[in-house]
Amino acid sequence: MTGLYARLGVKRRINAAGTLTRLGGSLMEEPVLEAMREAARASVDIGELQVAAGRAIARATGAEAGIVVAGAAAGLTLAAAACIAGLDVAKMARLPDTVGLPNEILIPRTHRNAYDHALRAAGAVLVDIGYNDRGTGAGIRGLEAWEIDAAVTPATVALAFAANPETAADLSGVVAACRRRGLPVIVDAAAQLPPATNLRAFFDAGADLVVFSGGKAIGGPQASGILAGRRDLIASALLQQLDMDVDPTRWVAPAIVDRDRVPMPPHHGIGRGFKVGKEEIVGLVVALERFVARDEGRYAAALRQRLSAIAAGLSGRRTRIVEGRVPILEIETRDGPAAVARLLGGEPPVHVGERDLAKGLLVVDLQTVAAGDDATLAAALSRALA
Repeated sequence: MTGLYARLGVKRRINAAGTLTRLGGSLMEEPVLEAMREAARASVDIGELQVAAGRAIARATGAEAGIVVAGAAAGLTLAAAACIAGLDVAKMARLPDTVGLPNEILIPRTHRNAYDHALRAAGAVLVDIGYNDRGTGAGIRGLEAWEIDAAVTPATVALAFAANPETAADLSGVVAACRRRGLPVIVDAAAQLPPATNLRAFFDAGADLVVFSGGKAIGGPQASGILAGRRDLIASALLQQLDMDVDPTRWVAPAIVDRDRVPMPPHHGIGRGFKVGKEEIVGLVVALERFVARDEGRYAAALRQRLSAIAAGLSGRRTRIVEGRVPILEIETRDGPAAVARLLGGEPPVHVGERDLAKGLLVVDLQTVAAGDDATLAAALSRALA
């Protein structure tokens, strides 16, 4: 692998910043790579393969159905498209033009983020609801049911919910309010793994569609993700993703599609550019099965042991291991930006978490660091912090 990157003139980096897309996401294990190599050596019907993958996703999540998507952001666009178009092929053909169509997605103000663009790409109009009292420290109240009720109009098609440990407790109440109005709830849980129990938690709370990244904690291909949920909405998303250049008289619809509601194939949909290959589909399924079967306690203990060894080599620095979804190492420093610059300027360049740099903390996350690189990482940290 190192030889290939060298031949291309691309630097190999040590990524101790976590499963970031810009650094290539997870490091795939050999069983996943072997599954992808095997998948690459045969031809299959992608719709049939997606339905088979959906069965594996349903087993892992408890959802009615699922598909493999080209990353979590693509999953959000397809989720929005499914809520706008449903199984109406004429609406599918119009997206992202939603003029005159119900196209509004409610979103709590505290959940707004840069990935809103993925929802808007389908033609959705985002409608802010609620107040940011908790976020600004101005109060203790979060989103309330009456605020959802007051915002619903005939143009409303869904509510978008960005999941994290702080917002998760609000989901069941949001779902209850939306159910009364017949609104599906889309949950962005892209980075909410581990624990593996979160694969089911959002569906247990009543979510209609949930998006997970495939190339982060699951350990699948970087250009993969999961969209799971209600069968009819997943069918809509799949139809808007697949290659639909087929003779209508010979169309064999994917098994999750209700032919009474979709008597003819739609044209290429808004998700056509989000296609996933057979290699990504198979790789994601194998990675998901391995992720579900993994002993999370043993995995966390191994990371903790490695972090402790790295911390031991940073004499004179205050460090602490912080328990969260995975253990991480926080390193106190008074010259964080300069230390980061030295790390990035080294050979190989080293990336660490910079989210808490303003607090004087560097963060080391070993999810995407091969164990064989620990010594190199420790030496680089020691030099940069000297």
